[in-house]
Amino acid sequence: MGGSDCLVMGHISPSIILYEVDTLLFFFMNHVVAMAGGFDQGEASSKTSKLRVEARIELKGILTPALQSFVFQHFCAALPVEFQEMILKHFVHGSQEGKMSWTVVDAVDYKGFPADRSKTGGWIPAALILGIEICERLSTMGIAVNLVTYLVDTMHLPSSTSANVVTDFMGTSFLLCLLGGFVADSFLGRYMTIAIFSIIQTLGTGTLAIATKLPQLRPPPCHASASHTCKRANGFQMGILYMALYLIALGTGGLKSSVSGFGTDQFDEKDEKEKAQMAYFFNRFFFFISTGTLIAVTVLVYLQDEVGRSWAYGICSVSMFVAILLFLSGTKRYRYKKSLGSPIVQIFQVTVAATNKRKMELPYNVELLYEDTPETTRIHHTDRFHFLDKAAIVAEGDFEKNVVSAPNPWKLCSVTRVEEVKMMVGLLPIWATTIIFWTTYAQMITFSVEQASTMERSIGGFQIPAGSLTVFFVAAILITLAVYDRLIMPFWNKWKGKPGFTNLQRIAIGLVLSTFGMAAAAVVEKKRLAIARTVDATTATMPLSVFLLIPQFFLVGAGEAFMYTGQLDFFITQSPKGMKTMSTGLFLTTLSLGFFVSSFLVLVVKRVTGSNDGQGWLADNINHGRLDCFYGLLAVLGIINFVLYLVCAVWYKPRKPKPALHMETIVNGSSAEDKC
Repeated sequence: MGGSDCLVMGHISPSIILYEVDTLLFFFMNHVVAMAGGFDQGEASSKTSKLRVEARIELKGILTPALQSFVFQHFCAALPVEFQEMILKHFVHGSQEGKMSWTVVDAVDYKGFPADRSKTGGWIPAALILGIEICERLSTMGIAVNLVTYLVDTMHLPSSTSANVVTDFMGTSFLLCLLGGFVADSFLGRYMTIAIFSIIQTLGTGTLAIATKLPQLRPPPCHASASHTCKRANGFQMGILYMALYLIALGTGGLKSSVSGFGTDQFDEKDEKEKAQMAYFFNRFFFFISTGTLIAVTVLVYLQDEVGRSWAYGICSVSMFVAILLFLSGTKRYRYKKSLGSPIVQIFQVTVAATNKRKMELPYNVELLYEDTPETTRIHHTDRFHFLDKAAIVAEGDFEKNVVSAPNPWKLCSVTRVEEVKMMVGLLPIWATTIIFWTTYAQMITFSVEQASTMERSIGGFQIPAGSLTVFFVAAILITLAVYDRLIMPFWNKWKGKPGFTNLQRIAIGLVLSTFGMAAAAVVEKKRLAIARTVDATTATMPLSVFLLIPQFFLVGAGEAFMYTGQLDFFITQSPKGMKTMSTGLFLTTLSLGFFVSSFLVLVVKRVTGSNDGQGWLADNINHGRLDCFYGLLAVLGIINFVLYLVCAVWYKPRKPKPALHMETIVNGSSAEDKC
């Protein structure tokens, strides 16, 4: 039965349409393969059979935008006009309302079928993912900001050792994000990585709750009136504590490398509406992080000090368990991106291939470099890092024997794969110049808390816990985000036509604010030390209000609001699709290295300025040291780093995503016949 006869009867079947299109697609591909490879039609038919099956899978249901364009450009002319119109109607959902719903390019649903834009993704699945993040932040920060007091007062460790335990815990948590990113990209995918590592973190917080509850897992109490030295925690007790902490660190590493990436997977950056929603997602993401931190440094710290640490850590474990259940409930609504393999392997392949061909000359025309990537996903050659381009030079022996058109990836890489590695290399200068910010941040949960412990913290009859002073830090983040979201973004959009500052501009603002924060901290500390010299050496609390520390908390907190959202946006949007999880891990390593650099600076300063009696800039007792000089050093380093950052930001060439092909460009304004 012909196509026109079907139209007369008014009951043409979509399966007939897809069969006709599939047949044309097969013959077209068969012809192309035959011409390109020099085969006869029989050989070409066998070589295109796999491609035909893949095409049939894509053609089942709704075509992706890329295949829509391909079909209409190459096959419409061979079909009757009436048949063209039926193809268009088959692709349209809810045509009576004039709305069209397409599948999302490179995304599938939980069954592995192309993801329907109307049934998957968006704010609801993103909110379920954010629930995991807020509970992770509640656990990690609730432990970190008050852990040093537990180590000193309960486990009887020296203050310097206690500080190192905290910074090592935080640094390792973020460093393990690289491991989490590798596992997600190479084996599990983001969804399974989040599910598994969130369970690991739940086990860690549960173990910590038990460790702080059982008296056998901590040394006996030490009273101030006792004449003997307090007994330190033994190896077994510290071993249980370390096991709990590093289970939490492992869970944090796996979670944080995938949560933001999986959240952005729920929005299509090639769709203008969803791209705008993604921009707001970054702010919402950080808002949820800050909310979790706020609860941690207020409610959770109070529960630790007044009710019991085991209760507080138990709450963390239960809340994460509930968040996991909510996360799993959204399985059918998520969009999943196909894993493209380990980006680390790809980086090594390009590096090895380029190194082996280092003595070869690049062709005068870049078109002569090897490229086998489909046009729709191809990344065009860029004029930078020319050494890596040599990986795409075709040489003898690059192709596997007995395999047609299959190069050895360790000898020959496509231009697109080379460009993806170039993109990751291009991120490194920005990455390196943001580490110093997190070194500054580390002072907010270490020395600034120690400052607060020596100052007047009473409000009426209530004394603010020293660890809760970071509430001003979190409040600054929330206020900054609210002002930016509600005032700055609308104003900037109206004035400049852009939805807020660029990611590089936000990073720059964060660096500037953190530098001013350290300058303010140095001024306040100088005043605190002046008063400390006038009071008795045994005085625990000096007559100086703790609220003088608000400027440094507020400036660094506001800086973090710009820095975190800017970095997150930069590393996700400027990285290749297959390396987004790894790039998120790369971003989070700046936090890790910031903590480790802080520890390194402390060791260097103590060695250079210290003495045998524990004095120097960073004395055992901060009332006898020069913490103001240390803060001043960080401010100077911040200025130098900012200049370097400006150079790197000017040098960097941002990546712009390709625009999406929408069906409206085919339907509106002209007939299908005109477009074909």
